[in-house]
Amino acid sequence: MSEHILVIDAGTTSTRAMLFGRDGVLRGSAQAEIAQHFPRPGWVEHDPQEIWQASLNCARRVLGNRSPEGIAAIGITNQRETVVAWDRNTLEPLSRAIVWQDRRTAKDCAALRESGREDDVHRETGLLLDPYFSATKMRWLLENDDAVASAARSGRLAFGTVESWLVAKFSGGDHISDASNASRTLLLPLGEAGFSEDLCDLFGVPHAALPRVVDTHGELASCDPGLFGRAIPICGLVGDQQAATIGQGCLSEGETKATYGTGAFILANHGTEIPRSEHRLLSTVLMQRDGVRTYAIEGSVFVAGSLIQWLRDSLGLIADASDTEALARSVESSGEVVIVPALAGLGAPHWRADARGLISGLSFASGKAQIARAALESISAQTHDLARAFAADGAKWESLRIDGGMSANDWLAQDIADILGLAVERPRFVETTALGAAIAAATGIGWFDDLAEAADAMRGEVDRFDPCMRDGVRRERLERWERALSAA
Repeated sequence: MSEHILVIDAGTTSTRAMLFGRDGVLRGSAQAEIAQHFPRPGWVEHDPQEIWQASLNCARRVLGNRSPEGIAAIGITNQRETVVAWDRNTLEPLSRAIVWQDRRTAKDCAALRESGREDDVHRETGLLLDPYFSATKMRWLLENDDAVASAARSGRLAFGTVESWLVAKFSGGDHISDASNASRTLLLPLGEAGFSEDLCDLFGVPHAALPRVVDTHGELASCDPGLFGRAIPICGLVGDQQAATIGQGCLSEGETKATYGTGAFILANHGTEIPRSEHRLLSTVLMQRDGVRTYAIEGSVFVAGSLIQWLRDSLGLIADASDTEALARSVESSGEVVIVPALAGLGAPHWRADARGLISGLSFASGKAQIARAALESISAQTHDLARAFAADGAKWESLRIDGGMSANDWLAQDIADILGLAVERPRFVETTALGAAIAAATGIGWFDDLAEAADAMRGEVDRFDPCMRDGVRRERLERWERALSAA
């Protein structure tokens, strides 16, 4: 009897394979880091072959000696917006993948904005003209990579985001993309079933190179039986932030989650009506079943956990990311130190690709404890900026459900509650991105009638953090943040 869901969580810094039972309990996990390539300032690349091989190897490790008959379905969740180009005949990558953090197409986006196209693109896709999204990355590859351009001319080119690439490799050639990931490309009108020829023309992307858009859950593809000894169905495909929203059980309109990983991403369920933001938030597909979509409003912060990684790897201030909690608790305040973590520009609601990181308020009293605390405080401040934008768009938060690796930091969870003045809930199992993919796949294979039933069965207990910061302290913190933000 099939008792497990196998999830591939293809993130920005690592890939994991995880096994979930029908009760949502994690039964096994295997992980491999993914090399980050920075060939120039502002450029971020991955090796698609490494992503694939890490995914396959982790899946085989976590399965171990288990029979493939015990795996009911596979769910895949992934870093979004990252572009992979491959040869549809050989299934070999044609170039390095351009990662969502990459800023090389900032001038192209600026030129399109200056030509007056942003309002039309925003109205159709719910997105803004920013290097974050996939379409300008695709055009850059076509214009700057000979192998990609040659494949396009001969009709061999396949473009896709990471889940599309993995499905092609797992299945032996299926070229599909789920609606949640497709909605992040700048090429999918939110109200249309597939990619737009007009948008493809605008961005210079050949429509024929793009995948077919499918549901986020259902029987979507099937593994090559040679990989695991059985043609295991792929029944869940969900972009990582949408997967975390599902994993948090934000399945009713208005329910909101924030995931703190490499970046920070906040999504509010908006039901079946396409949202229209007036405050530079994004509209996106949350999930799709039988062609029917549920939408979300989203705010994206580019740098969150990657700031802590930078403190560790580039500055050597900490030995481990978990050290930041003890350092933050060791001092009464950050001593007026403020960090604006614009190491890859600023995301929502500012959308300033030209912004750069800043550390202000340094004195001889400043040490690594103050800097570590200021780094965590910057996450809370960016969350507050987004809360104001959501409220201005009529999506005021009543509470916030948090998850992701950074949310395991109790000091940070409490600080977010304090700065927002709202209750914050955190599940005991914080890896809700993978859980959301498991919930989608479990529903897609028919274990449950719908996502809500699956979430009720598979989600666990939560911890709650209530605000306790004095209003004057909160006000002073936010005023210092605003001054530093203006300087950045």
